[in-house]
Amino acid sequence: MVDNFRAPVADWALESDAAYILSLSGCLETLTRYDETQGEIVPALATEWDQVSPTEWDFTLRDGVQFQDGTQLTAEAVVTSLQDVLDAEVPARAFSPAVVSGVEAVDERTVRVTTPEESPLVPYRLASVNTGVLAPAAFEGGTVDPFGHCTGPFTPVSEQPKQSLTLDRNEDYWGGPVQLAGAEVRFITDGATRATQVQTGEADVSLSIPVANLSALEADPGVEVLKAESPRTATLYMNNGRAPFDDVDFRRAVRSALDLDALAGSVYEGAALPSTGPFASSEPWAGEEAETPQQDVAAAKELLASAGYTAERPLEIIAIVERAEFADVATVIQENLESVGVPVTITTKEYAAVEPDLLSGDYDMVLSQRNRLIDIADPIGFLTADYTCEGSYNLSHFCDEDYDALIARAAGTADAEQRYELYAQAGQILEDEAVNVWLVNEQAIDAVRTDLQNYVQDPLSRYVLRAETTKSGS
Repeated sequence: MVDNFRAPVADWALESDAAYILSLSGCLETLTRYDETQGEIVPALATEWDQVSPTEWDFTLRDGVQFQDGTQLTAEAVVTSLQDVLDAEVPARAFSPAVVSGVEAVDERTVRVTTPEESPLVPYRLASVNTGVLAPAAFEGGTVDPFGHCTGPFTPVSEQPKQSLTLDRNEDYWGGPVQLAGAEVRFITDGATRATQVQTGEADVSLSIPVANLSALEADPGVEVLKAESPRTATLYMNNGRAPFDDVDFRRAVRSALDLDALAGSVYEGAALPSTGPFASSEPWAGEEAETPQQDVAAAKELLASAGYTAERPLEIIAIVERAEFADVATVIQENLESVGVPVTITTKEYAAVEPDLLSGDYDMVLSQRNRLIDIADPIGFLTADYTCEGSYNLSHFCDEDYDALIARAAGTADAEQRYELYAQAGQILEDEAVNVWLVNEQAIDAVRTDLQNYVQDPLSRYVLRAETTKSGS
């Protein structure tokens, strides 16, 4: 059994987060796959791909793949699945009409993806879980039905809405024998509960373990704690479109008031590193001069005066409950800000409940975390969706023409080093404008029972149940 921290909230629509559930459950597969160990795109349902013109990419499908309903994987089936994502009312950020103008079957084994402009990153987009492929029968009803319509090693057979998903082994999996007879994925938002269940043996794997539970799990001989660098940053989002956050000096004051080193050492107990900006310092696009902002109370007060700030109302921090540590993080930030004369209140909410207000700009500050490579395994997805003027996930409500121009150049730059330099320049604009306060770079932390064998940790939480995973004694 796997304990996961989120449940599907849009039925099983592939353009939604439901695709991540289907992927980590070993059901949904994509044409390409990002291999985190190699740091590159590798074959999956497609064996090869070629840029046949500046705006056209052809993907050759793997032979001998069939859906779990017994039908064959064909180019027409892939087009049906991808077109459903493109036609969605709210398309996936990695695969939307803004970046993909069309998909078509060239022949039975070849799928062509066309882009509005030249794009070197189409193979990365086809590795997004939102581009996972389901059989045509999955789209015949009013909602998407993945049951029996995937290609992966496990097939979903029953669901307890918002609670769990039960899966059986796919006896005809194209990738070879599947070792586990089946599995159950449970949707548990409370991190302490996830930790407890893997310790008691109720779960074999628990994802996103809170730091507060690490010492107990690490002392348990029946549990192995796996840690990996993650492109995930805990962030204090500030609503740049609403006073007082619409003043850059006020945002800089907030950043100067916070002690990120102390935060990483106390709440995160050293299991996260103080942030150096929107990227981790180890990433090739971070820039050579990235440093952790240091707390400077005097500078914060001067910036508040420069912004003309007066404490007319308490500002609200929303702490997302899916991350257990955020309540403590909010308390630390509250203390830091009140020490420079900025009163703060704290509210805790589930992310799904607060997202509409975040997107519409009806909030002050929110504590959340963002995986920079979750939409597409390249920063272009994060930098576009989160910070361009028309970005579909621009929670900060930030808009800057120079920034947008840099991102547009980067999106069409094939040379990786040149593209990374443009990302670094874009990141510097975000830092200079103090768009948000990037707090700490988190680790991916999974807890696994020691009798579970051949489990491979994926820092992006896309692949959890795999064909080779087995359990001793079963």
